[in-house]
Amino acid sequence: MAPVPPPHQTAGAPFDQEAPRTLDRREGPYGEVVLRERGGGGGPSGTPRVHEIIANGCFLMDTSDGRSERLLIDAALAELAGRPADRPRPAVLIGGLGVGFSLARAAAQPHWGRITVVEREQAIIDWHRTGPLSAVSADALADPRTEILHTDLVAHIRDGGNGTAYDALCLDIDNGPDWTVTDDNTGLYSPTGLAACRDLLTPGGVLAVWSAQPSSVFEQALRNAGFHGVRTEEIPVVRGVPDVVHLARKGA
Repeated sequence: MAPVPPPHQTAGAPFDQEAPRTLDRREGPYGEVVLRERGGGGGPSGTPRVHEIIANGCFLMDTSDGRSERLLIDAALAELAGRPADRPRPAVLIGGLGVGFSLARAAAQPHWGRITVVEREQAIIDWHRTGPLSAVSADALADPRTEILHTDLVAHIRDGGNGTAYDALCLDIDNGPDWTVTDDNTGLYSPTGLAACRDLLTPGGVLAVWSAQPSSVFEQALRNAGFHGVRTEEIPVVRGVPDVVHLARKGA
């Protein structure tokens, strides 16, 4: 995939103008993943360090803001509010560790019970456990509720989550349903993939999907897959269309 301007997590301060520094580069089963750093160090005085993840030349996300990643968790929890009688400690599956904002948000909220993160790139897991992204996720990784699964999210959902059901699925593995990082990910947003997501949820459970842009086509796909209460929450960005979280609920 050719390099593209970053659409993800750019709502905060603008990038500094110096060239990014590559901190690590790995070749994995799905292609190349790169961790880069901007700011700090040799950057302008007072410029904070910003870390960004690139996959196969495509910008995925960075640590410049994170509001939309936190919204992914907050919106799912809000959707479950009012239906906690039989689930006082709901279980959440976070699809994609990324730079760690979603995991950190979930771990900071005492309402969640089990917090499972599925990440297919060992490099990203390493950057959190022993690398610079630990600044975001160290406390969350130490939380006894947290479990990291090194596996492919699409396969994990297709295989029924190893027999485990969740009250919320919070998925952020692409720049959106219409802009996938790898071709294999398109299956997640297909009728079969959405049906598998639905089946992995407990009755009344919530599916939340991050996207770099709204998608009325995806909203209709959610309805066609049998989800209820389909809606979209937006996070304004400095330039261009807003980041969004698509929300849908499984029937009771």
